[in-house]
Amino acid sequence: MRYFIKLAYNGTHYHGWQCQPNASSVQETLNKAFSVVLNSKIDLMGAGRTDTGVHAKEMFAHFDFELPISIDSLVHKLNSFLPKDIVVYDIIPVHHDAHARFDATKRTYEYHINSFKDVFSQDGSWYFHQELNIDLMNEASKILLKYTDYECFSKVNTDVNTFDCTIFEAFWTRGTTENDPNKKENENLIFTISANRFLRNMVRAIVGTLISVGTKKITIAKFEEVILSKSRNKAGFSVPAHGLYLTKIEYNYIDR
Repeated sequence: MRYFIKLAYNGTHYHGWQCQPNASSVQETLNKAFSVVLNSKIDLMGAGRTDTGVHAKEMFAHFDFELPISIDSLVHKLNSFLPKDIVVYDIIPVHHDAHARFDATKRTYEYHINSFKDVFSQDGSWYFHQELNIDLMNEASKILLKYTDYECFSKVNTDVNTFDCTIFEAFWTRGTTENDPNKKENENLIFTISANRFLRNMVRAIVGTLISVGTKKITIAKFEEVILSKSRNKAGFSVPAHGLYLTKIEYNYIDR
């Protein structure tokens, strides 16, 4: 029987999702927990890979197990066994060839920026003190929807067959920051982007380049030239990982 796992994690203390030698990963931590609780070797397949320090408010993975499972009991045991920065929300029976990675139709990320130094959110939001023009950044974000080749925002020397992605939405919003004692307006910026797939480092590179637009270091026309160039050297810097969250993954056969 195949099962999907719905989970979340704070990525601060992990070297990303994927198992790797001599480094702690979310996948390895979950594999160990499932193997102990189910008394059988379990290898999870994740819906994607998050980099070192990136968080996930919603992540899916799948595993196979032939014996009957009491889902509520298993979820409780796993959460008792797992460290405090990983949580399993649900375990969902699916058809035998369902695939957490290849069947995902849409993925959504958020990037969080604080414009003042907040000691309570420093591991989950990037402090950037320069003034940003959100209107310019939103105009530039609309240009992303015109194209599909995002090689300019991909990590170099990455092993992919195509740099094509379909971006469904990309926009910035403002808000207040809960931990600000003065309750200042517009101190928090969130960039939301959804696509069918993402390249390695893509969101962080897009945000860094949009910040160059927001600080008026480059024009909106120049932003479009960066996309057309297909050159990572033309794009902006990659923002720090700790402000990035995978927030939603969608499948045709899983009800929201």
